[in-house]
Amino acid sequence: MIGIFDSGIGGLTVVRALMEHLPGYDIIYFGDTARTPYGSKSPKTVIGYSLENTDFLFKKGAKIVITACNTASSVAMESMTERFDMPIFEVITPAVECSIKTSKKLRVGVIGTRATINSGIYEKKIHRMNSKVKVYSVACPLLVPLVEEGWFKKPETTMIVKKYLHPLKTRQIDTLILGCTHYPHLKNIIQKKIGKGVNIIDSSVAVAGKVKDFFKKHPEVCNQISKKGEYRFFVSDITEQLEKTAKALLKKNVLLEEVKI
Repeated sequence: MIGIFDSGIGGLTVVRALMEHLPGYDIIYFGDTARTPYGSKSPKTVIGYSLENTDFLFKKGAKIVITACNTASSVAMESMTERFDMPIFEVITPAVECSIKTSKKLRVGVIGTRATINSGIYEKKIHRMNSKVKVYSVACPLLVPLVEEGWFKKPETTMIVKKYLHPLKTRQIDTLILGCTHYPHLKNIIQKKIGKGVNIIDSSVAVAGKVKDFFKKHPEVCNQISKKGEYRFFVSDITEQLEKTAKALLKKNVLLEEVKI
C-alpha cells in the first residue's frame, strides 16, 4: 500500500492526485484530526507526531510513505528517514522543482503555515537549486481550519485569502507555491485573488508525479504494492463535519475510520 499522512484531511489532495496518476494502487491514509493543526506546534512535537503516524502506516502495511503535511516535511524528514527503512517522500522538493521550471521572472511566492514559513525550507531549497530566484513567503494560519470546516465558498474565506495574498501581489510574483496540502481546496479563490497571470504550483500533484517516476525507476518497490484499488481512510478524531468535508474533497463517499495512535 501507499501510505499517506497529514495533520488533518487536507492531505486528501495527495490521495486525489495519486488516484489520477497511479489509478488502482492501494492507498492507506491517516489524518491526525485530533491534533491538527501542526503549523502552530513546536518542531519537537511535530517530529514526535510524524514518527507515530509513520509507524502506524508501516504497521498497516505501507511500503512507502508520503508526508502530505508541509509542516512535517519541513521539520521531521531527517528523523523519519533515520527511524524507518523504507522510501519516504515529502511534498516540498517536488513543488520547488516545479516552481523553478515554471517561473520566467524568477519571482516566486510561497504561502504556508507559520511553522513551514518560519523554517525557511522553501527559500533554502529554491536557492540551492537557483540562487537567482527571489522568494517571498507569507504565513496563512487561518486557511487550514477554514478548509477543515469546509468553508470553501464562504465570503469570509475569500476576504482572508485576499488579505494574505496582498503582499505577494505587490511583489509581482509570477509563480505561487501552495505550501500546504490543504490549500489546493481553495485554489479557485487563490487564483482569482492573486491574478490569472500567476502560475500556481500544487504540491500534491507534484509529489504524485515524483512517486510515479520513482516506481518506474524502482520496479522492485512498485511490485510490493498491491493494486486492487482499495482505499482506507483513518483519522484520530471523527466528526460529522469531517465526513462532509472529506466527501467534498474527494467528490465521492468516504468511510472515515477512527483510530487512536
